[in-house]
Amino acid sequence: MNTIIGSIIVIGCVIGGYILSHGHLAALFQPYELLIIAGAAFGAFMISNPMSLVMKTIKGVPSLLGGSKYGKAIYLDLLTLMYDLFTKARKEGLMAVESDIEEPENSEIFTKYPKITKNHHALEFIVDYMRLIVSGGMNPFELDNLMSLELETHHQESHQTPNALTRVADGLPGFGIVAAVMGVVITMGSLDKPPQVIGEHVAAALVGTFLGILLAYGFVGPLAIALEHRAQEEANFFECIKTCILAQVQGYSPQIAVEFGRKAMYAAVRPSFQELEEHLKGSRN
Repeated sequence: MNTIIGSIIVIGCVIGGYILSHGHLAALFQPYELLIIAGAAFGAFMISNPMSLVMKTIKGVPSLLGGSKYGKAIYLDLLTLMYDLFTKARKEGLMAVESDIEEPENSEIFTKYPKITKNHHALEFIVDYMRLIVSGGMNPFELDNLMSLELETHHQESHQTPNALTRVADGLPGFGIVAAVMGVVITMGSLDKPPQVIGEHVAAALVGTFLGILLAYGFVGPLAIALEHRAQEEANFFECIKTCILAQVQGYSPQIAVEFGRKAMYAAVRPSFQELEEHLKGSRN
């Protein structure tokens, strides 16, 4: 939603200010300038990135039109899921949760939390490390190092898309200059034409510079930053899972282990102690 509202504000303020200054809107309609700038930028993007990252970026940008997946509701579900798993392991032994982690789609515990099971990476992260705990042989320090290594790799991978878009944003003003120079070349070939025709060519050339800068700082750059925020939200979600699991391995009770995870959340999505307690009571009932 922020992406749509922000885009409307950018367009409204830029175009609105231009019109209020008695500018002619038709003069800004330069599709060939836009073709030069956007086409060259996309071509450079294709040259500089592997096809897997290109496709990931194309799929990732539209996801910004929706809200974040990592709100308070999914965190409450996550902590309650971890509490249920830890409680079962504490009461019945670690081997009791083996069937749950081997077939989470058929698990009575996991199927209560569809928000978590639909997040395949998060589900895989949970079951993989619970599987390691059940199999034994790893102390908390070793488990912490392994989880940190995986999260660091995931962090680097998730930032590839915003980094690629940032480079596109950096190049757009330059492509705007390219379009402007080509417009000047056309103008120089029309010096024998009436002043009105020359003026139109000069205006078209200047619009090329305008479009390159506007696309860079009004749209592509902010999209890259928004994707970076989404990646950071996902990283915090996994950090919460990691904190809960490590607390469990270190011998804390299920209630304290999920409290460790609650403390690892960002303040904007962190439920209060009472909210978490009520959610846990609802799960027990």
